[in-house]
Amino acid sequence: MLGFHSFRSAWVTLQGIELLHRIKKEQMIIVDGRDFSAAEQFYSLAA
Repeated sequence: MLGFHSFRSAWVTLQGIELLHRIKKEQMIIVDGRDFSAAEQFYSLAA
């Protein structure tokens, strides 16, 4: 069976995809004037 087993897992997956798109388009907020790389932004949000 393919697909998502629950609405929550689909929602979390889509949020992650949107987050990666925002990071790629450099639409994330710069904190304390420091410019984070895409990897640093992702890991800071995943922690």
